[in-house]
Amino acid sequence: MRALMCEHHGPPEELQFRDVAVPEPGPGEVRFRVRAASVNFPDALMIQNLYQRQPPLPFIPGSEAAGVVDAVGEGVTGLRVGDRVATIPFEGAFAEYAIAPAFRTTVIPDDMEFAVAAGFTMVYATALHGLRQRGRLQPGETMLVLGAAGGVGLAAVEVGKLMGAHVIAAASTDEKLALARAHGADQAVNYSETDLKQAVKALTGDRGVDVIFDPVGGALAEPAFRTMGWDGRYLVVGFAAGTIPAIPLNLPLVKTASIVGVTWGMHSRREPEIHAENMAQLYAWYAEGGLRPEVSKHFPFEESREAIRWMMDRKVQGKIVIEVAA
Repeated sequence: MRALMCEHHGPPEELQFRDVAVPEPGPGEVRFRVRAASVNFPDALMIQNLYQRQPPLPFIPGSEAAGVVDAVGEGVTGLRVGDRVATIPFEGAFAEYAIAPAFRTTVIPDDMEFAVAAGFTMVYATALHGLRQRGRLQPGETMLVLGAAGGVGLAAVEVGKLMGAHVIAAASTDEKLALARAHGADQAVNYSETDLKQAVKALTGDRGVDVIFDPVGGALAEPAFRTMGWDGRYLVVGFAAGTIPAIPLNLPLVKTASIVGVTWGMHSRREPEIHAENMAQLYAWYAEGGLRPEVSKHFPFEESREAIRWMMDRKVQGKIVIEVAA
């Protein structure tokens, strides 16, 4: 099969297409013919040796995909050859065939296109797990979403609205904020043009927000935390800004606020039953039209390197997808 290989750490332009053997599924795994793969921020980090979980060299990048099951490993139940699925292999998706754990593989609705399914699980499952299990978001509460036009940020906007929250979207351009509004955000803040803390305080009547969903980190973290209301929950989702922030611990003390980590991947492994319930809820919302995944750009398989560069250059709104096979 044809695969995009990372043979040494570096920029995406140094990745190479190679012909490699088709992998075999082990116990608890499925093999699937990749129809489409989405590009996620961890993909860009892994090839540079910057991610917290690094596969040994050489490896095939690609953390999320959709396709058709063509083999199942020992002990796999609930999945069979021919199923149309979305899955999270965490690596290996930028190839014609890939292996994924069965517990992270779900059968997709009949009317869901592979390009949509390829970018569905990671962002929406992260958003729902973060807001439901970790953030305890309640109807009527106010939430602030940083990076609100990115894949997981936009998912959080939609999921938060479906859970009954008032959503404030924050992003770096008016174009990105328009996209967040189109997906349900009630209010918007352009943090490249205005002071984030002052703007959010004004929008909430100085009350502050109940939940902050932060996949960005960096210099935005502390001013965002300062918008927190009493008993608020700050959800640490990721560090797309490239730096891990340090928040003064007097801030959660005086606000009686919580800093809560959101690690969906470990959650899905430790609590697969809850993950399955979350996915069932997400697919139901999708069927009802409540979730409208945004795929802003499609790349052919031969342009996989360009797709990763697109992600690294922060040009992505919603999701971008690599079309691996017709």
